[in-house]
Amino acid sequence: MRAVILAGGKGTRLLPYTTVLPKPLVPVGDRPILELLIRQLAGRGFTHIDLSVGHLGGLIKSYLDEIDLPEGLSVRYWWEDEPLGTAGAIRKIDDLDESFLVMNGDVLTTLDFAQLLRFHEGGEAMLTIALHRQTVDVDLGVIESSDGQVTDYVEKPKMAFDVSMGVYAYSPAAVPFIESDRFDFPELVKKLLAQGEKILTYTGPGVWFDIGTLGDYERAAREIEKHPELFDV
Repeated sequence: MRAVILAGGKGTRLLPYTTVLPKPLVPVGDRPILELLIRQLAGRGFTHIDLSVGHLGGLIKSYLDEIDLPEGLSVRYWWEDEPLGTAGAIRKIDDLDESFLVMNGDVLTTLDFAQLLRFHEGGEAMLTIALHRQTVDVDLGVIESSDGQVTDYVEKPKMAFDVSMGVYAYSPAAVPFIESDRFDFPELVKKLLAQGEKILTYTGPGVWFDIGTLGDYERAAREIEKHPELFDV
């Protein structure tokens, strides 16, 4: 099985950590996010990992060269001279001739990556998007009305949404839909839908953190401090 990890972003929302470190190397517990991801993938049977790197990518390669990666795991690097977006980077990778996983390099989750890929292959879709049920607290009173008259007042409601986890399964047939210039994943989804192509969702049990902001990072760090075994396979 094959996985692509997108590790080329600058991580500006995670400053000051990303001033000197690429975001995938920011440690959570005693290991960087990227190392946790790679070991999870290897533990689920993935044998080939493609790393799309850009900002401070040399540090990523230097770190991975210095540690003992799981036996039998092949890691290849694909360099972005300029940002290509969350889908555009995939166009640089060759030999994508079977279904493969794509994930952001700042995701921490207990999702079973192999099960997601098997689900995708069984569904015969162009893409499968892993979802997480996210609750958003609205810290204001929400007014419901009709024709200018109040019908209800909801104090500080909680709203739930299905959000993308930043983990996707691709069929190789989806790759030609990615434009050669900078191209982001939402653009690919909209393009495939406009062409009538099939896109599935997958919701698996487990924990998920998107290490996009300092608040997210601190929450993940607290969780792994309490449960250091959480992201081990």
